[in-house]
Amino acid sequence: MTTILDPTDERTPVERQVAERPGSLSGVVGLLDISKPRGNVFLDALEGLLAEKAPGITTRRYTKPTFAKPCPDALRHEIRGDCNFVIEALAD
Repeated sequence: MTTILDPTDERTPVERQVAERPGSLSGVVGLLDISKPRGNVFLDALEGLLAEKAPGITTRRYTKPTFAKPCPDALRHEIRGDCNFVIEALAD
């Protein structure tokens, strides 16, 4: 069983289904910087690790305009259309 912790203040918790995980990592991995300080540093290191450990994948970088607002629809649709996976960077 997987437990997902949601940091939002929801008085009534929302039921969420975890997406099915593939058996291997392949295709395009999107790296989303949400524009918090040092998020790009984290993604730089992660991109290096992915290149080393999973040389068959391609990475693409994306950046939200601001961490204070949700990701714009156009950017979300672009990422969804371009990538098989996405990793979102949160840092400070």
